Amino acid sequence: MTRGRTDGEPDPTVPEHDPLASLFDPRSVAVVGASANPEKWGYWLAAGALAGRGRRAVHLVNRRGGALDGVPFLPGLGALPSAPEQVVVAVPPPQVRAVVAEGLAAGARCFTVITSGGTDAAAERALASEVTAHGARLLGPNCMGVVDTASDLRLSWGDFPAGQVGLVSQSGNLALEIGRLLARAGQGFSRFVSLGNQRDIDATDALLALVRHEPTRVIAAYVEDFRDGRRLARALAAAHAAGKPVLLLTVGRSAAAGRAAASHTGALVSARATVEAVCRDAGALLLDTAGEVVDTAVCALSTGAAGSRAAGAARVGAAAPQRREAAPTDPSYPLPACPRVAVLADSGGQGALAADAFAARGVDVPPLSPDTTAAVAAHLPSGAGCANPVDLAGAGEADLATYPRLARTLLTSGEVEAVVLSGYFGDYATGNPAQAARETEVAGELADAAASSGRPLIVHTMARDTPALAVLRQHGVPVYERIEQAAAALSGLARLRTAQLRPPLPLPPPSLYRVPDGDYETTRDLLCSYGLTFPAAEFVRTADEATRAGHRVGYPLVLKAMGLAHKTEAGGVALGLPDEAALRAAFARMTAATGAHRYAVEAMATPPYAVELIAGVRRDPAFGPVLMAGIGGVRAELLADTALALAPLTPDHARDLLLSLRHAPLLTGWRDAPPVDLEAAAAALCTLARAAAEHPEFTDIEVNPLLVHPGGAVALDAAAVLGV
Repeated sequence: MTRGRTDGEPDPTVPEHDPLASLFDPRSVAVVGASANPEKWGYWLAAGALAGRGRRAVHLVNRRGGALDGVPFLPGLGALPSAPEQVVVAVPPPQVRAVVAEGLAAGARCFTVITSGGTDAAAERALASEVTAHGARLLGPNCMGVVDTASDLRLSWGDFPAGQVGLVSQSGNLALEIGRLLARAGQGFSRFVSLGNQRDIDATDALLALVRHEPTRVIAAYVEDFRDGRRLARALAAAHAAGKPVLLLTVGRSAAAGRAAASHTGALVSARATVEAVCRDAGALLLDTAGEVVDTAVCALSTGAAGSRAAGAARVGAAAPQRREAAPTDPSYPLPACPRVAVLADSGGQGALAADAFAARGVDVPPLSPDTTAAVAAHLPSGAGCANPVDLAGAGEADLATYPRLARTLLTSGEVEAVVLSGYFGDYATGNPAQAARETEVAGELADAAASSGRPLIVHTMARDTPALAVLRQHGVPVYERIEQAAAALSGLARLRTAQLRPPLPLPPPSLYRVPDGDYETTRDLLCSYGLTFPAAEFVRTADEATRAGHRVGYPLVLKAMGLAHKTEAGGVALGLPDEAALRAAFARMTAATGAHRYAVEAMATPPYAVELIAGVRRDPAFGPVLMAGIGGVRAELLADTALALAPLTPDHARDLLLSLRHAPLLTGWRDAPPVDLEAAAAALCTLARAAAEHPEFTDIEVNPLLVHPGGAVALDAAAVLGV
């Protein structure tokens, strides 16, 4: 909520009111390093600050003197007539510490440090500690500044068009790119926060501020360093619960390629996959490019507006008898799980390709009812396609009014949640300027049809930046140059609608017992103490000890060499040994092949209809323990059929992870096989996750295979990697 200016407003410095009020809407701003030279950062910061002087006091500081726009430069913060609430620091790095100290002495509550804050990370941390010790906040250092278009705060370089998208970014140039793309789409920023090195204010702080900010309706973020990833995950979930889609960009799609993995888990749990899992469980969208962010944001703003008009849409849809009503929707995320779309195209080819593009992304293009088909046919030439996709077959060229007539018919049919207009509209005036006025008028009629129906209209056109398209954008109708942009944006928003929020559970306190090593015997004993089931086993060093253990364990049995990361590949596993002779022969072969000094003699577990899973936990630097579950055994990395979640987790969450696997039918009864005990499998995952969460000395801990079957779950092997 933007801070008011009346005496009755709560004290803005009280954290419960707005922890970052001094950043986004300060009563006064001082720009240190102000300049009258347009080639310098100090000029843009000073000019941006002066643009908001109708709302706040603005002071410009430069010890060399000068002036900008009639405002004289003061020699230092000590010369200000009153305490500056926010100080913008744009001086060379060696001078930053002194400026901040002077600002703290003057009573400043917030510092935006554009330049580097010191010679190294330690110097920057010391700067942040000094600021926070005085109860103030620090943005940066090494940031591009902050913009709040609702409070007339523009403390950054570059143009930031006003709109409804809040952006948090660790890249300044990416923010400028997103801003330009938004402007072309008829949108802009409500707020922009450049995080810089995040020595105090971090991505989570900024995200939470955008959740509270009423003018922000969509949140975009580019984050490289997640810091406290679990706190950020809770902020993402809070944004989803508030009805504000979060569109996230990050790096790391190739991070796994350069990692030397000491376990299957290390190879299968990449940084990118972890962020994908966090976004899934927190109700955010992880996207790949700035263009995707803008496409989805524009679509979200359109569908969100439609959601707020749901009551009107229901009344319109009710007027048509014997029609399927569109699924009820949440006003915050108005699209259902599989949205139904009507495609209205200028040609059969464009309509068919549009239908394919939407279907490939899980968006339904259903056949229309006979009543709606007849209503559509009334506006089209004989023989035109009317069943969805709808082929205009030249009707639009003959009479531009056909576009809004058909759009209104489809939008109010009650059979679809959105209408996509694909083809030529918006380009008529380019070829025939005499049509400009009429095409622009029709664009307004199309926008009115969407507004009155309460359902979104999405336009795909071969035109670019024409007056008619400008009208559509001004009325909140998304316009795309490629049909796949529209399909991706709509399907992404539908995924948000189905998100099942699962913010991370609290981490348990670390166990007082620290595991001394990660070999099979130690890891097995630990997991057994947590309740995970293993076959009977004994650990031996010689062939004679192995044969005596074999008689106690019982044949058939398994012999495993200890101390190997990947036993099977190294020849360190022998299965189904039927008797003592086979055991001795396997022991001799294994000793020669591996040189191992210790072995496990283990009972052979062969329950019928069993499926091999892999379950592991990897400790991520930002997100902590991350559970991985997937199809396991020796083909775990080949299949790479895995699902991730932050650990610990609930049994329901674990069960859903297993059911999300591509090979989940193997677990639920494939080709007349009985289903495995999913509850036992989920319980085993939860046990492993809890053990890993309580033992932060592990970087990886893994069970592979975890044999799940109709009667339960049994772990057949385990290994762990200890941190240095």
